[in-house]
Amino acid sequence: MLSQYVRQFGRKLVRRRLLKPREESEIPTPHLNILDLVALGLASTLGVGVYILAGAVARSIAGPAIIISFLVTTLSSVLSGLCYAELGTRVQRSSSIYFYSYVTMGQLCAFIAGWNFILSSLIRTASVARGWSLTLDSLIGDHISQVLRENFPLHLPYFLPTYLDFVALSLVLLLTGVLALGARESALVDKVSTGINLLVLSFIILSGFIKGDLHNWQLTEQDYILAASGSNDTSRLGLLGSGGFVPFGFDGILGGAAICYHAFSGFEVIATKGEEARNSQRSIPLGIMISLFVCFLTYFGVSAALTLMVPYYQIQPDNPFPQAFLHVGWAPARYVMAFLILCALTSRYQSVMFPTSQQICEMAHDGLLFRVLIQVHAFTGTPLLAIMTAGILAGVMALIFTILDLVDLLSIGILLAFSLVSFSVLVLRYQPDQNLIKNEKTEDGLEMCAQDEISPTSEPEAGTSNPLKSLCNPISPTPTQKSGQIVYGCAFLLVFLLTILSLLLALWPSQVFSGDPGFTAGAVLLLLLIAGITAIIWRQPQNPSPLPFRVPALPVLPVLSIFVNVYLMMQMSSVTWAQFGIWNAMGLAIYFGYGIRHSLEERRDPQLPASTSQTLHEHTPGAESS
Repeated sequence: MLSQYVRQFGRKLVRRRLLKPREESEIPTPHLNILDLVALGLASTLGVGVYILAGAVARSIAGPAIIISFLVTTLSSVLSGLCYAELGTRVQRSSSIYFYSYVTMGQLCAFIAGWNFILSSLIRTASVARGWSLTLDSLIGDHISQVLRENFPLHLPYFLPTYLDFVALSLVLLLTGVLALGARESALVDKVSTGINLLVLSFIILSGFIKGDLHNWQLTEQDYILAASGSNDTSRLGLLGSGGFVPFGFDGILGGAAICYHAFSGFEVIATKGEEARNSQRSIPLGIMISLFVCFLTYFGVSAALTLMVPYYQIQPDNPFPQAFLHVGWAPARYVMAFLILCALTSRYQSVMFPTSQQICEMAHDGLLFRVLIQVHAFTGTPLLAIMTAGILAGVMALIFTILDLVDLLSIGILLAFSLVSFSVLVLRYQPDQNLIKNEKTEDGLEMCAQDEISPTSEPEAGTSNPLKSLCNPISPTPTQKSGQIVYGCAFLLVFLLTILSLLLALWPSQVFSGDPGFTAGAVLLLLLIAGITAIIWRQPQNPSPLPFRVPALPVLPVLSIFVNVYLMMQMSSVTWAQFGIWNAMGLAIYFGYGIRHSLEERRDPQLPASTSQTLHEHTPGAESS
């Protein structure tokens, strides 16, 4: 009885959603070319990460070597972007990572992806509000922060701010109210936002080449002493480190790369447009690569300009660019820059606020979150409770967290999502054909599969075959249930070993690379095991079914992507891990306490009213496939 219960419980965790068959009239006509996809990626990527993140990372984490941090982040994002492209083309519906995970990997993986997407969207909203508040404060001479620090001081742990930012809270609640009253996302606003961003960033880059000084990449202790003696407030100076171009060493570059993921979040929206893109086999991967390249050039230019104009230890992390123009003697440009940044952040707000309530509605509609969240208000015609819940959570985050803490938490969530996508691509290519289309109806109107359906063309493996021989020399040229299970087991073992190796390299790098017998032997042993397990996966038969796009160099590329993502996650502080753990513990408590018993696979609820279904279609990505 116990084993039967465990099997049934396990099936619930991996149940997949089957897609609803659609008429030809319901399938959108491909209309997005490569330029449209690149514009979409840039509109979703360029934001607060440019205006605030670069200064904070350069000042105390990477120094001028922040440009190398951005390069590392770009290369890692390319690996994850290719995996996103294949996962999106498998489903051929325009939707989200939550939806793709539900269709291909199962319920638990989808919940983790969706729950962390909600966290990422909340943090984006809070960080935009916090950045807006800091920029406004710098525009009026830091009067807001002085008043708030005097009247609402916080005597709490170091990872919390020194005052409550009620300006950021007010902005979040104000725009949440606008959204609750029925505001809709505007493509025109996205285009205007992207145009303003590119204008501002181009001006910053040009100014850096005009007013920059290469000596600021070769700073010494003597320069630091002179800066301290000429400053009335030495507390506003950052750390010198070892000076030079890489003042905080290789660890600083990697730590900066982990945080810089915030600046690249959003490019994955291109992978969700496979159904709307022309020639998706070519346009999706090219769109991702080009948008990442443009983002890298932008961040490279902006970071170089900032560190050339201002010594890295004199950068003001809360408002780096207005202060940089003041430092080089362009005081009028300081106010123009602050005003343009305010406009860019304001227009950016709609694109970070909408996805949060959309994701909450989609998960609530599937029964994984509380169904009361999708109730539509009769007057506004919007899921009011979902919108207000998202707004309140984002407002609290903007109120009590510093922007760098928000960025840390967002980066670790993005790295986890990228790792899940790479893992999905790694195992799915070696599985038998999966039937993703719903083809049977029950009394309640929908039947979900509990396990993968084997293609009738898959060849069964001989029952008398040697299990060890099947690891390296499978009998069947096409995937079978047995070979698929081998890949699943090896993939989970790989993730475990990669995590241990990442911990070893992150916590004791000097011992590993200096030849310490214990640490070096441990790292070599882990590498040999990882190589061996990767070779076993490589020997398994791949599914020959055609896909619009296939990740090259399987299984090496997804394994490398997982390793880089996990290793960068290990660069995060213990406080960030604690905050991330608390969020996911809350999510898993909701899932195992409510979602697993109320999901559509467990029990199909009555059809929603027409008004609710229409609103979900407007507010929920992928709702047409629910």
